[in-house]
Amino acid sequence: MKRISAAVALLAVVVVGGALPAQAQKKTLTIALNQDPDILDPSLARTYVGRIVFSHICEKLYEIDEQLRILPQLAADLPQISDGGKTVTIKLRPNVKFNDGSPMDAEAVRFSLDRHRTLKGSNRASELAPVDAVEVVDKATVRLRLKAPFAPLLAQLTDRAGMPVSPAAVHKLGDKFGTAPVCVGPWQFAERVPQDRIVVERSPHYFDPGSAKFDKVIFRIIPDDNVRLANLKSGDIDLMHQVGPTDAVALKKEPKFEVSNVTGLGYQGITINLRNKTGKQNPPGDVGTPLANDPRVREAFELSIDREALNQVAWDGLYTPGCTPIPPISVFFDKSRKCPPRDIAKAKQLLAAAGLPSGYAFEMVIVNNPRERRVGEVIQQMAKEAGFNISLRPSEFASALKDDDDGKTQTFLIGWSGRVDPDGNIHQIQTCKGSLNSTLACDDRIDALLNKAREVTDVNQRRALYREATDMFAARRNVIYVYHQNYIVAFPKSFKGYTAVPDGLIRAKGTSWP
Repeated sequence: MKRISAAVALLAVVVVGGALPAQAQKKTLTIALNQDPDILDPSLARTYVGRIVFSHICEKLYEIDEQLRILPQLAADLPQISDGGKTVTIKLRPNVKFNDGSPMDAEAVRFSLDRHRTLKGSNRASELAPVDAVEVVDKATVRLRLKAPFAPLLAQLTDRAGMPVSPAAVHKLGDKFGTAPVCVGPWQFAERVPQDRIVVERSPHYFDPGSAKFDKVIFRIIPDDNVRLANLKSGDIDLMHQVGPTDAVALKKEPKFEVSNVTGLGYQGITINLRNKTGKQNPPGDVGTPLANDPRVREAFELSIDREALNQVAWDGLYTPGCTPIPPISVFFDKSRKCPPRDIAKAKQLLAAAGLPSGYAFEMVIVNNPRERRVGEVIQQMAKEAGFNISLRPSEFASALKDDDDGKTQTFLIGWSGRVDPDGNIHQIQTCKGSLNSTLACDDRIDALLNKAREVTDVNQRRALYREATDMFAARRNVIYVYHQNYIVAFPKSFKGYTAVPDGLIRAKGTSWP
């Protein structure tokens, strides 16, 4: 007993004396997310928070950096383009293994790209729609044959469409792959407790083991901003995702914490169900509501919203009001476009013309966390002045996404985390057969413009095509774009190596305690 007591006393002296800092001993990094991701299958997934988890366990052929440059990740170099842009040849990084130890070679990449393209329900299908075939040239080379030149292809491969998955794991797990995904990454999937945590552990097969400084990374699901903040201050979490602007201002005044703030590539908007009666996989039908069937009602709703005031009230003015899916940091941003100002009188006139002089009531689904409730409540009060009676239905994130896909929502306050190429913010959401077009809005003229924008490489030509297409889908208002958010992350100043990228993803690779 005396020996044990002496050892404990010695340890106490060392720790108190500062020779053995507590954080230096940490082998686990804990990141708090504000939402629970949906399925962890790169082909089927659609949530932003899921992309944060994937960035640790499912690397991509290409990556983007803080300056929005596209760089090779699992590819060995940028692709070779030939045949007038219709043939794309990609060399792969040699000697790479999946987290189950099987080789990530050209055949595995072909398998993965074909799975993204053809798996039933794949949300990557429209992202890779121009790809006609994927061929294996040799063990370290794949060749993509395109139906037409596809300018956004490289950008698509910086996200889930560019994530190779282990064919062995897919064959073993089948449609359960998303419950235990196997890809290439510094960490590998270990455990998931829904609505609580996702745990990943250091992979023994990763080609750059020194970049993973932690034995484990734990993603804790904490929807409440105040609870996440309290956990950060108590040291129970290391990184706080989606810090509110007000909290960010306060944290900057505390010497212990660093606050990272970057303008994002995405948008926040209100999705309005136009034709999705029985699910987005089924033929469109008549939803039977004035909001769905009468564009005047949707225009009146948009005119009831004051984007500038919403930004001030909900976000302390730190976000950017916007009315298109292209953010101001993009080279494709249309500086000439002006968002429609709030006009209550005109909104009331439109409702009256639509046969609704006494106003109109509808339901808006919001994700059940304080941030979304705050935005929903501000919109609810603004719209009320024009004659809209909006009831808010809070829902768990993944459940809300499923209801939206299944046609069980009238409106849905939902954002998109954004892609480096505008095609990734628009095509799959606004085209007739887009894999994320849950509204089932369809206009062949819009499709033609967006498809043409995929084929040309000149920035000015593409910008003009997006301007014309935006004029059309902004008028039909299946999505009312409201603002572009900033991604704010907080962590102790002793945490080193963190880099903020405009896609808003937290990347633990290369980070460490001193």
